[in-house]
Amino acid sequence: MTDTFTTCDLFDADESLQSCSVPFQDLGARTRFTGPVRTIRCHRDNGLVKQTLNAPGQGAVLVVDGGGSLESALMGDQIAAAAVRNGWAGVVIHGAIRDRAVVATLDLGVKALGSNPRKSAKDGAGEADVPLEFGGVVFTPGATLWADEDGILVTP
Repeated sequence: MTDTFTTCDLFDADESLQSCSVPFQDLGARTRFTGPVRTIRCHRDNGLVKQTLNAPGQGAVLVVDGGGSLESALMGDQIAAAAVRNGWAGVVIHGAIRDRAVVATLDLGVKALGSNPRKSAKDGAGEADVPLEFGGVVFTPGATLWADEDGILVTP
């Protein structure tokens, strides 16, 4: 399914939308995606990310605040494939992913800062479904997120 919105048109119609200033890379096969926000805050540990994306997504977008760290990947091809199987619209990672070549072929929106082949810890440390703040945006669970090649918008 292809979404027909553009973030530019959405912002022109409603300037109250929050615009994320982080220069994310588009790393999944789907560059345009939208859905309700779910959140995780974690640092170099993707246990919660794996657990969450292995559950039904129902068209949601998982926003992961890894503190902007590129030291290890918070998602790889296996977790991304699970997200596709479980109906997630996309994943926004304020951090790194790995397995870029495979992730690029998956029907999933993926925005991240970059990649690193180093895997992360799997202890499940972190917080889920909490407000996150980066790039001048507060990502609140349940808010609506729109993403395309121009960037990310979120309802206030």
